Amino acid sequence: MIRTVAVVLVEDCAVFEFGVLCEVFGINRTDEGVPAFEFRVCGERPGAPLPTGVGAQIVPTHGLEAVAGADLVAVPAARVRDDYPAAVLEALRQAHRDGAILLSVCSGAFLLGAAGLLDGRPCTTHWRHVHELAERCPTARLDPDVLFVDDGDLVTSAGTAAGIDACLHLVRREVGSAAATAIARRMVVPPQRDGGQRQFIEQPLPPDADSLQPLLDEVVSELGAEHTIDSLARRAHLSQRTFARRFVAETGTTPHRWLTTQRVLLARRLLEQTSLGVDAIAAECGFGSAALLRHHFRKAVGVSPADYRRSFCAA
Repeated sequence: MIRTVAVVLVEDCAVFEFGVLCEVFGINRTDEGVPAFEFRVCGERPGAPLPTGVGAQIVPTHGLEAVAGADLVAVPAARVRDDYPAAVLEALRQAHRDGAILLSVCSGAFLLGAAGLLDGRPCTTHWRHVHELAERCPTARLDPDVLFVDDGDLVTSAGTAAGIDACLHLVRREVGSAAATAIARRMVVPPQRDGGQRQFIEQPLPPDADSLQPLLDEVVSELGAEHTIDSLARRAHLSQRTFARRFVAETGTTPHRWLTTQRVLLARRLLEQTSLGVDAIAAECGFGSAALLRHHFRKAVGVSPADYRRSFCAA
């Protein structure tokens, strides 16, 4: 059970991600049945302001010695850099050796990676940082599609609001559902979200598809029509084999997968911006049936069209 929480800060830490940790673990909600957590804000130099990059400063009240004995050690997002303070990395390693649960929010995973704590472990981070973290931690088992990864004593979350999901998950796991629900109600957020960060990732047309770009633009403007490799190859004045080979070389994917992705992207926009029913959206996007739309949408985005609309519809 979590009783003591130590938040480890470095320069240029992200205010929102730090605030998430404060909101979930730093506020006394015993009047709502939530056990009180001992909350320690730790840094190399207690009492010395840390810049945040947004015109504000955060002052750690504890030194790194206060990390010792904490049940949960949390690292909020911070500017990604080549070198992190050696004392901070050693404090994280020692906390791991002592059996603490380690939690990172967004790019906080880079500190855990620099400390060697992601080696061989399943983890995640913000989708924009996945490739860089994979280069720095080649043995880490990165999953770019999820909101958070729970690997027992290591919990890593994706970008920004996904930190809320990871924190509430930890409260639910370690303290109970009633406490997690009470905190979520006060924060006015769902106690548990479905899906992953795939639903937040923009997937534009591949930038390297120069020679096929005019054809791709035409196809995107007429996604409701039927398209096959044969029909696309004819329009490109290529044989099917040459067209398929060039398409993969220039876009990194097959014509079928690319077309499905573009249709899902259109479905996302229609779900966000219109009141069209799922059947009408399926026809508009070229899926043919609502069942086929639901299948491909859930596979690509991680949630159903109805759930996506509830979360993202502008109306």
